[in-house]
Amino acid sequence: MVPEAGVRDVLDELQRLRARVPLLSGALAASTDGLVLAHDTPGVEAEGVAALTAAALGVSIRMTDATGRGGFRELLVRGGNGYIATYAAGSSAVLTLLAEDRINVGRLHLEGRRSGARIGQLVDAALERVERPAPTAARALPPRPTGTPDRGLPQRPT
Repeated sequence: MVPEAGVRDVLDELQRLRARVPLLSGALAASTDGLVLAHDTPGVEAEGVAALTAAALGVSIRMTDATGRGGFRELLVRGGNGYIATYAAGSSAVLTLLAEDRINVGRLHLEGRRSGARIGQLVDAALERVERPAPTAARALPPRPTGTPDRGLPQRPT
């Protein structure tokens, strides 16, 4: 899971994105398996959207594979009252944006792609720090008395 400091950075990016794009009504970053990392989605159940995003992502990946279109980049769904756009965000996250019907879709894509790339960098870096613990300083062993044989660790009889 992403550490708390990484989650705070992702939430900050979501809030900056919503400030830049006025007709954006919600923004959510989730893991590719549907767990919420951070969200700014007033009036929307973030956990449900994250789970549905994971399902849509699975279908989208299969479609791009089956049609030879390369790896997943983005998905746009238009409903009667607006858009849902999902963007790849690094190797293990996605960004889902909820937008009103009057939004400029080109601007939505421009800002969504930029934020998806930034969130991907933040999440991947945070996961790398978790998976690769900081090196520990080698502890010095106390000096061994001279003349004492090195017997090693005691062995359990088998």
